[in-house]
Amino acid sequence: MQKLVDGDFTLAQAASSLGLSNRQVIRLKKGFIQEGPAVLIHKNTNCKPAHALGDELAAKIISLKQSELYRDANFLHFQELLSRHE
Repeated sequence: MQKLVDGDFTLAQAASSLGLSNRQVIRLKKGFIQEGPAVLIHKNTNCKPAHALGDELAAKIISLKQSELYRDANFLHFQELLSRHE
């Protein structure tokens, strides 16, 4: 993005190298000039998805899968066993 701002890259070259449309590159260039490089980082970076399992539940599921009781079950069978017994 800095090369585009400095004039070393054309808009078409920047769009091609970034794999974006000219319109997207124009929008990013404007934000880059106004706010700096931080504008290039996606706003959801380091945010946990709303549908993700909680850390506690994920740890419990992993420990159950590694236990002697469920160790030999494939994932589909493990899922069925969890819904039936846990």
